[in-house]
Amino acid sequence: MTKALLTVFLLICSNTFMTFAWYGHLKFHEMKWSQNLGLLSIIFISWGIALFEYMFQVPANRIGFKEYGGPFSLLELKVIQEVISLTVFVVISILVFKSEPLKWNHLVGMLFLVLAVFFIFKK
Repeated sequence: MTKALLTVFLLICSNTFMTFAWYGHLKFHEMKWSQNLGLLSIIFISWGIALFEYMFQVPANRIGFKEYGGPFSLLELKVIQEVISLTVFVVISILVFKSEPLKWNHLVGMLFLVLAVFFIFKK
C-alpha cells in the first residue's frame, strides 16, 4: 500500500473514532447502562474513545508528511483530514443518528470542500 493510501486509510479510521468520541455520547440516552451517568463520566468515556483516534491520527500524519518521507505537505494533510472528517461525520449522522436529512445546501458546502482540496493540491 502506498504512503498516500495508508495515510488516507488511517485518517478514515481516526475520524471514525473522533466522530464517536465527539458525538456518539449523544446517543447514550438510548442505552440503559448509561442513563444515570453524569457529564464527567461521559467526558471520560469520550476521552477513552478519542485515545483510539490519536492512535490512528498520529501515525497517519507521520506517514503522510513530506518531511518524514510522505507525499503530503502540512497544509495538504490538514485539508485531506478535514474532508475525511466531514465525510465520515455525514455517513455516521445518516446511518446512526438518522435525525437530520441531507439537504441541497449541505451538498453544495461539501462541493466547496472538494474544490478546496483541488485548489490546495494545484501546483
